[in-house]
Amino acid sequence: MLVAISGACTPKADKELTYREIAGQILLKDFEPISIFNIPVTNVEKAKYGVIDMHSHDYTNANPEQIAEWIKTMDACGIRHTHIMHCEWIGEPFEVMLKAYGAHPDRFSVWCSLDYTNIEAEDWEEKAKAHLDYCKSLGAFGIGEMVDKGLGDEYARPTKGTHIHLDHPKMQSVLEYAGKLGLPISIHMAEPIWMYEPIDNHNDGLMNGANWKVDTTVEGCYDYDEVMECFVNAAKAHPNTIFIGCHYLNMNQDYPRLGKILDECPNVYLDLAARVGESAATPRATSRFIEKYADRIFFGTDNGTSADMYRTVFRFLETDDEHIYEPSFGYHWAYSAFNLPDKVLRKIYYENAEKLYKKLNK
Repeated sequence: MLVAISGACTPKADKELTYREIAGQILLKDFEPISIFNIPVTNVEKAKYGVIDMHSHDYTNANPEQIAEWIKTMDACGIRHTHIMHCEWIGEPFEVMLKAYGAHPDRFSVWCSLDYTNIEAEDWEEKAKAHLDYCKSLGAFGIGEMVDKGLGDEYARPTKGTHIHLDHPKMQSVLEYAGKLGLPISIHMAEPIWMYEPIDNHNDGLMNGANWKVDTTVEGCYDYDEVMECFVNAAKAHPNTIFIGCHYLNMNQDYPRLGKILDECPNVYLDLAARVGESAATPRATSRFIEKYADRIFFGTDNGTSADMYRTVFRFLETDDEHIYEPSFGYHWAYSAFNLPDKVLRKIYYENAEKLYKKLNK
């Protein structure tokens, strides 16, 4: 039986034991602390500079009214332009998306998927290239979001590319052709490292790691290092094709390794989409990395259309706020902002994207 903790006559030893017992009943999944520090809380209503969001999705299901509302939110938050990724898990078929968002060409760009239909056929490579020709003729900006968490490009439309990795023999001429067409490839490689670690008391991203666990015991599934090796080999083999590693390439736990990839592969870029929860756990290391590679990083969200979402990301990039709790990120640790200098913000918010446009349209 628990000892009452409010009575003045409760012995100190019993009180301490009781507090420990109570604390021991709190599960990590229910841990949602509220900061008591009297420190700045900065509300960033609008980005400091006009933003080009290089990673979003068809969260409206190509609904014209919802797209119009999204544009209003973009205006309120300072988002100049948004890139809509195409993949199986969200949104309408490419042609439907292109028609809907194409009504606002100054505000949206649409990307396409590879078509893996009948990849075992001898003529698949030529058909895949013809499909890219078709998509580009309609107005596709690039290819993506491709996704390989270990089992291949399982998010592609209209046919999943299960067990089709970047190192598949039939992918090589297609990846090369994408470069010739001027179609950059936005690709989600792996997941954050915690999703590959054992789900035990040593996993410091435990709850998110459990929610998004990648089971590498499944036949044909690459582990984390195999996925990354596959990516680096493809980037080196196709230097004229631009690869954009989504979400810091899911390697923000190891910036020295990620920096080495950028140093060795000048055709590789990154986006920052949907990884505030991971990167803001190490704000000083993240800030140093972003500043060093500021010319190779794009802004991205990948997290819906709400104004609060945009403003949360701006707060982390622009301010020096610290000890921030954000339950929606899924981790139990506190976060701190990056306080990036203006010259870096300008590059990430819009200058790098504008340079990419120019490079692709020479």
